[in-house]
Amino acid sequence: MAWLRSRKTKKLEQEVGERTFVSRSQGEMIWRAFRRHRVGNVGSAIVILLALAAIFAEFVAPYSYATQFRAYSYSPPSTLHYRSEAGFTLRPFVYETKRAFDPETYQAIFTEDTSKRYYLRMFVRGEEYSLLGLFKTNVHLFGAVAEDGSTTPVFLFGTDQFGRDLFSRTMIGGRISLAVGPLVILFSMPLSIVMGGLSGYYGGGIDMFLQRLGEVFMAVPGLPILLAMGAALGGLGLTSTQVFLGIIIALSLISWAGGARVIRGQVLAIREMEFVYAAKAVGSTDLRIILRHITPNVFSYLIVAATLTIPGMMLTEAALSFLGYGIREPMTSWGQLLNAATNIGGIEQHPWMLIPGVFIVIAVLAFNFMGDALRDAVDPYSIV
Repeated sequence: MAWLRSRKTKKLEQEVGERTFVSRSQGEMIWRAFRRHRVGNVGSAIVILLALAAIFAEFVAPYSYATQFRAYSYSPPSTLHYRSEAGFTLRPFVYETKRAFDPETYQAIFTEDTSKRYYLRMFVRGEEYSLLGLFKTNVHLFGAVAEDGSTTPVFLFGTDQFGRDLFSRTMIGGRISLAVGPLVILFSMPLSIVMGGLSGYYGGGIDMFLQRLGEVFMAVPGLPILLAMGAALGGLGLTSTQVFLGIIIALSLISWAGGARVIRGQVLAIREMEFVYAAKAVGSTDLRIILRHITPNVFSYLIVAATLTIPGMMLTEAALSFLGYGIREPMTSWGQLLNAATNIGGIEQHPWMLIPGVFIVIAVLAFNFMGDALRDAVDPYSIV
C-alpha cells in the first residue's frame, strides 16, 4: 500500500509540475477581458480609423476644405463606374460632369460626359498642404486621372452651395468634432479629481463646501448657458479658434461636478482601507496619499468615464454648431456641416448634405461600444 501511495503521489506531483501558473497584473487582466468584448473591439477599431482619418485629413481629402468649384454648386456625389463599352474593369472610374439648367424648372442638373474615363488613382498630386503642420507636400490619397494625364474633380459626397467638396470638409471637420471630447476631459477631469479627492479625503466642512459648490454648477442649465455663451463669443468678434476654445472651457465648467461627486464617493471608501492607514503610519503626507495611493485606485473609473463622456460632448458641440452658436466659418465640424441642412426643401433636393450626420452617429456609437467594453473589463466581479 505504501508503494502504491508513493506512485500516486509522484504522478500527482508530476501533473502539477507540468502545469503553468501565470500571475497577471491588473492591466493584463483588463486587456484580456477587453479583447473578449467583440462589439467593443469593433467600436475601438472604428474610433481608431476615424482618428487616423482626422489626423491625416489633408492627405485623405482630395481638396482643401475651403476650395470652391463654382461650376459644381450642389453637385451630387460622383458615381463610381466599373463597367463601360469595353466591359467590366476592377479599376473604378468617373466621368466628367457638365452643369446645365432644366428649361422647365430652372434648376441645375448635372450630366456625365462619357467620352473620357477618369480612373481613381492612389497617391496623386494636387493642392499643396502642410502634413501634420511639419512639412509641405501635395500628395493626396486619391484623385481622378485620365490615361492622358488630365484630371477632373471627383466628389464622393457631393458639394455644398459654394461648390466645396463635402468629403474633404467631412474629413477635416472630424478633427474638430473628435477633439472636443478629449479636450473637455483634459480640462474637466483634473478639476473633478482635485475637488472630489479633497472632498472625500478630508470630509467635514471642506466636504460640505465643495459639494454645495458642485451642486451650484450642476443646477446650471447647460444648453441655455452654452447657447448664450456661443452667441456672446460670436458677437465679440473673436476668431474661430478663440470661439472654439471658449466652447471647450464652457463645456468643462458645466461637466466637472458630476465626475467630482462620483470620485468623492470612491475616495470615501478607499480612505478607510488598510493600505491608507499604513501610509499614514509611515509618515506619508496627505498629498502623497491622495496622488500615490488613492488616485490609482480610481483610475479605472476615470478611463471609463472619459470614454463615455466623449460622445456626450460630441453631441453637445454638434447641437451648438447645428444651431449656429458653435463652430463657425472658416473652421468646420460635423455639426457645422449639418447647419446647411436646416432647410427641409434643401434636404429634399440635396440629401447628401446629411452625410456628416451619419459620421456623428457612427462616432457616438463607436465610443459607447468602446466605453461599455472598458466598463465590463474593469469590473472586479467580471469573469476573466
